[in-house]
This record gives sequence, structure tokens and C-alpha cells, in this order.
Amino acid sequence: MPIETIYRDSQCEWIDVEAPTPEDMKYLHERYTINNLLLDDTLDPNHLPKYEEDGNVRFFLLRESTELERKNLNSISDISTKIGIFLQDSTIITVHRMKAKSISETKKKLQISQQETTTGKIALKIALVIIKSFDDEAISLFETMDNIENEIFLKNTNHTNQIRRLYKLKRKSGLNFRVMNISNEAIDKFKLLDLNDAEIADLKDKQKDVVADFDHMNIQITNLISMFLALSDQKANQVMKVLAIYSVYFLPITFIAGVYGMNFDNMPELHHKNGYFFTLGLMAIVVICTFIYARRKQW
Repeated sequence: MPIETIYRDSQCEWIDVEAPTPEDMKYLHERYTINNLLLDDTLDPNHLPKYEEDGNVRFFLLRESTELERKNLNSISDISTKIGIFLQDSTIITVHRMKAKSISETKKKLQISQQETTTGKIALKIALVIIKSFDDEAISLFETMDNIENEIFLKNTNHTNQIRRLYKLKRKSGLNFRVMNISNEAIDKFKLLDLNDAEIADLKDKQKDVVADFDHMNIQITNLISMFLALSDQKANQVMKVLAIYSVYFLPITFIAGVYGMNFDNMPELHHKNGYFFTLGLMAIVVICTFIYARRKQW
């Protein structure tokens, strides 16, 4: 996508570069004297959020939550994408590899307001939308966690698929927490821009709230996994308990059957006409007595 001028007034100009090519990078370096190392940082898919200064260029590298469903959740690039923000005098330049919700929403807000603004305020608007993207992700993950919890404890489902969903949820929550926690330093550097204290405090408060949400979620998911495993063990124990009780019932009558299965002549019951019924009755009495004993012991 070519370099696009999104906004321009008497105070500032906003230039956006989506999916930059080597020619685009060369143009930005020559036209705005931006260090190539900073430009390269915007191309690294796994680069962490940060803030740097180089001469009169201030560089914010932030990460925005994406709605893409990745099979592998191994790195922060699986749940977020980078937004590079360069501030230079009255020019703000944003560089990103894929479509970013923060760019499109900020563009709409500027078109609706139709008021002149500054580069610092544009960067602030972008950062607020980025924080909101993680807040929306936290809400979505909380809803998923509640659904899994209801299925486990209210619907009494105990499938192996549940533990897989919980594991995936924990991975996503952990990666989001890591991104937002590392973003703290870059967010704190917004105080260097021409912004009032209330705007900076609002941005930092939103970031802290999202970090706290993901931290709380990590704890809740860990507890839920532990409870799920404990519940699974309890159900397995119940099955073993039932099997053990049945074995207690059949153990004595199995012994009796084994005794009468021996090949000995000195067994009067074998020659008695009611010996067979006597033996069955004895077995029934033993089972009944065992049952009564188990009930009294509340087994």
C-alpha cells in the first residue's frame, strides 16, 4: 500500500504507511532523516514495545491486539501486531505491516471532530484505541472463561476438550499480560509529549486496568484448571469406590463358591437334596449382611 497522508492542517501532518516496501523505507529515511535501525524495528514481527529518541525523532513502538485466531500461541506476534509511531516536529508517521484498527478509528475520529490537533494528541488517540483493543480482548476472554466454568460445574461436563480450551485461554491471557506489562515504559513516555496531565493520567490508568484484568484472569484460569483436575480426580475416585464396594459384595460369595468348587467327597451338602439352595441362601445372606454393614458405615 502506498504512503498515504491521512490528516493535514496548519499545525501537523499525519502520514501512514501500511505494509511498507524497501522503497517506502528508503523514502522515509531520506525524506524525514529517520534512523534505519528504528525503521527496521517496525518490520520485526516479534519486537517488544519500547520508546526511543534519535535527534529530533521520537519513536514509539506499540502493539495492538488482533482478532486473528492463531493455532499456535507461542509468541506475542500470535496475539498482536506492531504500530510504529514516529514524531518529528509537526509530523507524525505511523508504520504497520497489516491493517490496524487503531489507525482507522483514529482517522474517523479526526474526520468527525474537524478540529485542528497536534501530533501528540494524534499519538495519544492511537494509544487509547490500542489499549481498548486489549481491553476488548480481556472482556472476550472473561466471557469464554465463564462459559467453560458453567459447562464444568453447572452442566457437569467433563471432557478432555475443556482442559485444552483452558490451556489455550491461559496462553492467550499470559501473552496479552506480557505485552501490556512491557508496554508500561512506552506508555509512561507519553508525558514527554505536549499533553495535559489529565490526558496522560487517563492513558496510564486504562493501561493499568487492563494489566490488572489479565493478571486477575491468569490467577482465575490457574485456579479453574486446578479445580477441573480435582473434579476429574474426584469422579475417578467415585468410580473406583463403586467398583471397590461391588468387589466387597462378591468377595465372600466368591470364596464360598471356590470352597464348594473343590473336588472333595467330605462335603455333606453336596449329597443333600437341598444343598444347592442352602449354598445360594448362604451367599444371599452374606451379600445382604455386607450391604447393611456398608450402609451403616456410610460407604
